Amino acid sequence: MKILNSTPADIDTIFELYDQATAYQKLHTTRYWLGFDRALVEEEVLAQRQWKVVKEEVIACVFVTGFSDPHIWKERDADPAVYLHRIATHPAFRGQGLVKEIVEWTKRYARENGKKFIRMDTGSGNDKLNNYYISCGFNYLGTTGIHPDADLPLHYKKGDYSLFEMEL
Repeated sequence: MKILNSTPADIDTIFELYDQATAYQKLHTTRYWLGFDRALVEEEVLAQRQWKVVKEEVIACVFVTGFSDPHIWKERDADPAVYLHRIATHPAFRGQGLVKEIVEWTKRYARENGKKFIRMDTGSGNDKLNNYYISCGFNYLGTTGIHPDADLPLHYKKGDYSLFEMEL
């Protein structure tokens, strides 16, 4: 297994994984992704914030990193943290612990970049997913609301979000 920066050639695959993840979300919760702007993903790829997990020569999973997330983390955004976003796993690789592998990789990445926290969020109300993130080593910090005018993808405008943090 390798974790590498995504390339422009991966963008169609990234969107296929997002579509598959959204279909899976719709089966298991009422909170699901509402699509993403292609220009946003292209920007993330060029900024080297979009990553791919390659396993058996297949893109098994994708995710995004960032060093700032003020709309969600508000005053805590001032802390030195890596934020994980939009983890989407290929259906053939679900259940193989890829998020735990991403977390281990992110610990090293955070330390290399002088960060003291790894953070992520997810739509509130999905206890199974919340418990999975806790099993990956995250602490559940409660929920937060998002201002409706925040410049975020559409799904963020639907309710509260559960916050997760891991201190290094």
